[in-house]
Amino acid sequence: MGYKVAIVGATGNVGREFLNILAERQFPADEIVPLASSRSVGKEVSFGESGKLKVRDLATYDFKGIDIVLSSPGAKVSAESSPRAAKAGAVVIDNTSYFRMDPDVPLVVPEVNPQAIAGWTRKGIIANPNCSTIQMVVALKPLHDAATITRVVVSTYQSVSGAGKEGLDELHAQSKGIFVANPVEPKKFTKPIAFNVIPHIDVFMDDGSTKEEWKMVVETKKILDPRIKVTATCVRVPVFVGHSEAVNMEFERPIDETEARAILSRAKGVRVLDRREDGGYVTPAEIAGEDGVFVSRIRADATIENGLNMWVVSDNVRKGAALNAIEIAEHMIKGEMVRKAA
Repeated sequence: MGYKVAIVGATGNVGREFLNILAERQFPADEIVPLASSRSVGKEVSFGESGKLKVRDLATYDFKGIDIVLSSPGAKVSAESSPRAAKAGAVVIDNTSYFRMDPDVPLVVPEVNPQAIAGWTRKGIIANPNCSTIQMVVALKPLHDAATITRVVVSTYQSVSGAGKEGLDELHAQSKGIFVANPVEPKKFTKPIAFNVIPHIDVFMDDGSTKEEWKMVVETKKILDPRIKVTATCVRVPVFVGHSEAVNMEFERPIDETEARAILSRAKGVRVLDRREDGGYVTPAEIAGEDGVFVSRIRADATIENGLNMWVVSDNVRKGAALNAIEIAEHMIKGEMVRKAA
């Protein structure tokens, strides 16, 4: 007998990716319930090669009998729906930002801190980190274990899919408009995104950083090590899918690029493609739909003691959201942490 799984936000980019990955990985589910707002009720979402599931109303749905909830409806909606599902007895794996810094909610990347999953019993909720944080900490973890990272400087190049369907639509419309001499005014973003880059993701904070940059700092500390100093600059770029990051690291102990490359090549969830030749590196266009975190351009930073640089790329919708949540659920099932509802 399999599990009963609810997908909250089933019509969004991440919700649809939840469904795709559950089917691909043959997740042990006997029933999958797609949930969304009332305006989506009755619509069909795809599950597997030929399956169609009808969307139900999240606002009125009774979660009693649901074993696992995979949730990505937006923070405001999740603030109400995730506790409601947990109270009904479900394990909730929440992809929104709402619960990430709650001290009673574990923030988990299975390759990095699977031991934190055990804390789910405090509120019945596990938080999925920000997409840009996930790919970075997967690459940082094995290096931190080997030589202890003391400081990280990261610049991100984040695709428009991180802003949802509206971001994808805006890049497409603006790109098309430029070619036909009919420019489209920005709506989702603060400035044109087609053939441009925007150093602004989420709202500005009092210290001049954006909330996206703040998330990378505080989430890395919560997941990996509170002693690591992190500074981030997050930039939206005209790429449809896939976030890229230029990561500079300073270590407590000596570690050279050869050792780092070998460590990363053995690390779970990491794929190294690092040849010092034309095309010997990974770009986001090549990894859309892939599960891994890809690392290239590993090299020494001669300006600091024990310094290294690397280039990190991952599919932000897949690994940076849906897959991470499903891997948490799989880990819980393997560890017999999820009890099937009667």
